[in-house]
Parts: sequence; C-alpha cells; structure tokens
Amino acid sequence: MNTQPIRTAFIGLGSQGAPMAERMLAAGFPLTVWARRPEALAPFVAQGALAAASLPELAAWADHVGICVVDDPGVAAICEQLLPAMRPGSLLAIHSTILPESCERLARRCEAAGIAFVDAPVSGGGGAAAAGSLTVMCGGTEDAFAQAKPVFEAFAGLLVHLGAAGAGQRAKIVNNSLMAANMGLAHAALAAAEALGIDRKAAAELIKGSSGRSFGFEVYARLLRPEAFEHGAALLRKDVALLRASLGVNGPGHVLDEAAADFLDAAVHRA
Repeated sequence: MNTQPIRTAFIGLGSQGAPMAERMLAAGFPLTVWARRPEALAPFVAQGALAAASLPELAAWADHVGICVVDDPGVAAICEQLLPAMRPGSLLAIHSTILPESCERLARRCEAAGIAFVDAPVSGGGGAAAAGSLTVMCGGTEDAFAQAKPVFEAFAGLLVHLGAAGAGQRAKIVNNSLMAANMGLAHAALAAAEALGIDRKAAAELIKGSSGRSFGFEVYARLLRPEAFEHGAALLRKDVALLRASLGVNGPGHVLDEAAADFLDAAVHRA
C-alpha cells in the first residue's frame, strides 16, 4: 500500500484559488505552485510550498494538479504545456468554470495518456475557500473522483460527484445562471417597489424575511448600486453565456438569461 503523501500542485492563485491552495498546504499535502508573476508565489513559499520554474517542471513532479484560472483560453494554454509532462497515474482537476465540451475533450486527452481527469468547479468564493466550506461539483469517472477526493476535502464543505466529465461544469453554469437570474429579479422587484412608492430599504428588509427571499436577493439588497457588483457580474455574465452556448439561445436556459440581463448590463455599465 502506498503511504506517501499525495504531491499536489496548483495553478491560478487568485482570490479563490489562493485560499484553496492554502487549504491543501494546511491539510499536509506537499504543494508546488506556478504563476506568470513570480511575486505571486512568495506567500506560498513562505508557508512551505515549492515554486516551479515552469509548467512542465510542475507537471512532472505532481500527483494531483489543480487549475483555477478564469476562462477557456487560459485553461487551454496551460494544458498545452502541462499535459505532455504529466505522468501516467497522476490527476488533472479543472476548478475553472469553462465549457463542458472543453472538459470532455481534456478528459479524452487525459485518458489516452493514462492521466485521471475531474472537472471540479467550485461555488462559495474566497471566504468559503479559506473556511474549507466550498461546494465542489465534480464530473469524471468514479475512480478519478475517488482519487481526487482526499485533496478536494481540504477545501470542500459539500463535495458532489454528478456524472461523467463535463457534468460538474454543467451543474455550475446552471447554478450560477440561477444566481444571476435571482439577482436580476431582485433588481426588478426593488425597482417595482420604489415605483409603487415603497421605500427601497424597507422593501428589502421585508422581502428578506418573506417568501420572496433568496440568496441572490440578499446579495443584491446589500449593494448600494448595481455597479458595486461589477467584478462578480462579469463572472456571472460569462457563466450565463456558457449556458447559452450549451443549450442555445432558445433553449430551456433562456428564461434565466432574460431574467439576469438587465441587472448584469447595469452592473457592468452596458446599455
């Protein structure tokens, strides 16, 4: 029986990825990190991580590689350098939210090379990552999920295996599109309340304690103006677009898209 600790690696040390990597270190996993900006590695090296000089160096060392960059092109560019250097038996985990079809293609490439693959986008943000309470939505084989699970448990509060490769992405874009739609409906509801002569703050407090409440409403109600959510709205806009790309403009997701549109436009300053 192999008693050696899983050698982990992480790429994408942003507001969500950084605390995920820190949780992996805190759980006792040897960790190697890489970033385009070397200065981003210093806090992790100070905590005991190794800094890789290149992606192939990181790949050749690691048993488990996590990626948490922003989008499809970013994941694709990293994987072009990473996959040829990864060892058979190692595992690639995609925590970025990207097209499910991109994950299916990566899974096929990994299978051909003897590498396990899991798409594992997360929900909860940096605070949940730091607290170890992220929701992790997984797609991949049962064996790949079992291989990844000990590492994922370092930062997960809820860890769900949803099906084959791509299933985690499909669940994530539905979840985030619903969040965007709920915020869009909150935007419309409070505008309607004000148009009816009801104080906005009073209406928000009422709804938060009534049947119209939702997590999206609570987040929206804390905003002084939609633009205050500009960064988050840009990410939600990306995820709504991924759902649209997967289901088509007139697919069952179009209701979520339409409900979210006015709020997302206002939040990112688009008419």
